[in-house]
Amino acid sequence: MSIAMELQRYLEDSHVSYDVTEHKKTSCSSKTAEASHVPGDSLAKGVVLKWNETYLLAIVPATRHVELDKVEEFLDGKVKLASEQEASRLFPDCEEGAIPVMGGAYGVPSIIDELLEDSQEIYFEGGDHRSLVHMSGDEFSYLMCDVPRSQISA
Repeated sequence: MSIAMELQRYLEDSHVSYDVTEHKKTSCSSKTAEASHVPGDSLAKGVVLKWNETYLLAIVPATRHVELDKVEEFLDGKVKLASEQEASRLFPDCEEGAIPVMGGAYGVPSIIDELLEDSQEIYFEGGDHRSLVHMSGDEFSYLMCDVPRSQISA
């Protein structure tokens, strides 16, 4: 059981405690939460957006959807969903659709939904459809300390 190399390097360089759990292969975050017996509100998912000529990783609970109009209001600019192919180019060592929420590991600017701020535990994709990274809410907050926050989901 392993996670994407860039993600692993980032987590180790950041000196945070985490573990990796395995689950049966799933096709979406809600099924991942179910298969892993993880509360959906504790499973963070990343959604790649295109903003002007750059990309942005929106991080929201798996039980919610990114509200593009809320992101646009926060950024004061138009955004749209990036294609799976565009997202795959940004996260080259990850399987398509299994994007980790650590944009910093890949040089991708991020924005996080404020609903994730108070989570005691956080889980997120490890770069494939079978592994979840698990860490405390405090460790996650430490990694996200410089990431802008807003209510971007519904």
